[in-house]
Amino acid sequence: MSIRTRIAPSPTGDPHVGTAYIALFNLCFARQHGGQFILRIEDTDQTRSTSESEQMIFDSLRWLGLSWDEGPDIGGPHWPYRQSERQHIYQEHAQYLLDQGYAFKCYRTPEELDALRESRREQGLHTALKPSDLKLDAQETARREAAGMPYVVRMYVPEDTGVCVVEDLLRGRIELDWSMVDAQILLKSDGMPTYHLANVVDDHLMQITHVLRGEEWINSAPKHKLLYEYFGWDMPVLCHLPLLRNPDKSKLSKRKNPTSINYYRRMGYLPQAVVNYLGRMGWSMPDEREKFSLEEMIQAFDIQRVSLGGPVFDVEKLSWLNGLYLREDLSDHQLMQALIEWAFNPEYVGKILPQVKPRIEKLADIAPLAGFFFSGRLSLSAQDFAHIKLETETQVQFLQFLQWKLEQIPTWHKEAIYQAVHQLAEHFGLKMKLALQPVFIAIAGTASSTSVLDSMAILGSDLTRMRLRDAIEALGGVSKKQMKKLEKEFQTLS
Repeated sequence: MSIRTRIAPSPTGDPHVGTAYIALFNLCFARQHGGQFILRIEDTDQTRSTSESEQMIFDSLRWLGLSWDEGPDIGGPHWPYRQSERQHIYQEHAQYLLDQGYAFKCYRTPEELDALRESRREQGLHTALKPSDLKLDAQETARREAAGMPYVVRMYVPEDTGVCVVEDLLRGRIELDWSMVDAQILLKSDGMPTYHLANVVDDHLMQITHVLRGEEWINSAPKHKLLYEYFGWDMPVLCHLPLLRNPDKSKLSKRKNPTSINYYRRMGYLPQAVVNYLGRMGWSMPDEREKFSLEEMIQAFDIQRVSLGGPVFDVEKLSWLNGLYLREDLSDHQLMQALIEWAFNPEYVGKILPQVKPRIEKLADIAPLAGFFFSGRLSLSAQDFAHIKLETETQVQFLQFLQWKLEQIPTWHKEAIYQAVHQLAEHFGLKMKLALQPVFIAIAGTASSTSVLDSMAILGSDLTRMRLRDAIEALGGVSKKQMKKLEKEFQTLS
C-alpha cells in the first residue's frame, strides 16, 4: 500500500505558519515512506475564500520548498482538488446518508438553536445538541418543508453517555465522551458541505492513508469515525500533532505573534531556515543537531520522535538560526543575490519608486524617504508621537482598533485600507488627516513620508499590523483590563 498524506488549507487570509508546519510533517512522512503528498483547497466558505489567498498558499509553500504531487494547480488522478468544485460529490454522499437513515434534515432556525443551547446551559447540561433535541414532529417538519424554509443536513450521533475510542499514531488510545458530540451539520443550507463531510469524503476518494493534522481536531474525531462507519469505509490512520504555541504557551495567534509566512519572507528570513525551524517544532534529529536541511529531515524522519508537548514558536530563536544560515551557508555573492531577491528586486522596487519620485531632487534623497520599505520592525518611542495633537490614550485606541480592523480585510489593497481608516476616523470623530498622523509614525517612523495608505499596501498585511503593534507598545501598551474594554467597544463598531 502506498502511503498518501494531504493538507487542506482554507484560502481565507494570509498563509499561516501552522499550515506550513503541518504541511512539512505530512511531506516528510510521505516522502520517508516513498509515498505521495497531496494539496487540497478547502474553499467551501464562499464568503471568505479568495483566489488571491489561494495563490498565496501556493507561492508560500513553494518558497519554502514544500512541493506536492497532486493539487489544484498541477492536477492529478483525483481531480478536482478544490472542494468548491466537488459540491455534487458531497451532495450525493449526503443524500446517501439521508436515504440510509444516518442523517436528517433540520429545519430549526438560528433563534431556536440559541434558545435550545441556553436552556441546556441553564440546566447545567452539556450544550451539544442531539437529534432528539433538534428533530421536529412530523407535522411541523412537513409544514416547514412545504413553506420552503431553509434546512441543513445533520448526522445522527449517539444519545448516550458512552465513550468513543479513537486510535492515534502518537497518542495511542483516546477516549472521547459521546455526550460532548453534537449532531454535526454536514450540508449547509446553501448546499455546501461543512469541513466534516468534505474531509471524510475527500480523504476516502483520494485514497489518503494517513491524516496528520493539528490536535485541535481531536474532538472532531468521533464524528469522522462515525461517518466512516456509516459509509462502510476504512478510516485512515490518525495522527494529531501538537499545536504551535506562543512563548506564554497560548495557542499561536496573530494577536500575539506574526503568523503569516509572508511576514517572515518579507522580513528577510531564508526559506531553508524557516523550514529548519519548523522541523524543530516538536521533533528532533536522531543526533539532536539543530541545523539541518529538508532533505536531511526527510531521510531521518520518524513520526515517533514527535514530542506531544506544545512546541513554542520563538521568533528570537528563529532569527538566531536564520543568522547561522546567512553567515555559514551563503558566500558574499550568494548573500548579495539573496539581498536583491528579498527587497531590491524590480517588482518590489517598482512599487516604491512612484511613491518617492515626486519628492526627490537627487538620488541621495531616495534612501531617507524609502528606508522604511526595506526595514523590518522600526525603533519607536513615545517621543516620536509627542507632536500629534491627540491624547496618547486616543492614539493607542485608534491604532488598536485599526490593527483589528485590518485583520478583517479579506483582500489587501489600498481601497480596503482606506475604508478601514475612514470608518474609524468617523467613529472617533476625527478628520482623516489627524487620524492618519499616528499611523504615519507607526508605519514609516516619521511624519514626513510617502502616502501612508500606499505604504501599507506595499508593505503587506502582517508587517503593517506588526508595526501598529510596536507603535502601541511604544505609547505604553494596553493593560488586560483596558483590552477587554476596547474589545467590547470594537465589537459594537464591527
